[in-house]
Amino acid sequence: MTEHLLNALVASVLFSVVGIAVFGVAFFVIAKLTPFSIRKEIEEDQNTSLGILIGSMIIGLSLIISAAIHG
Repeated sequence: MTEHLLNALVASVLFSVVGIAVFGVAFFVIAKLTPFSIRKEIEEDQNTSLGILIGSMIIGLSLIISAAIHG
């Protein structure tokens, strides 16, 4: 029983690390593809619509990654 629990824990940690890495790479690519600074637009210019768009992208990527991990 302990071995099964340990295997499940290792798999969970591994999938979490892989998911966070994929998410980070995807966010980096999106940030590089935009012709403006996302941080400046959201923080300094108070661009609410860009914040909503980035939030939607984060939720979408998270759903795709979780579906891929879940199977």
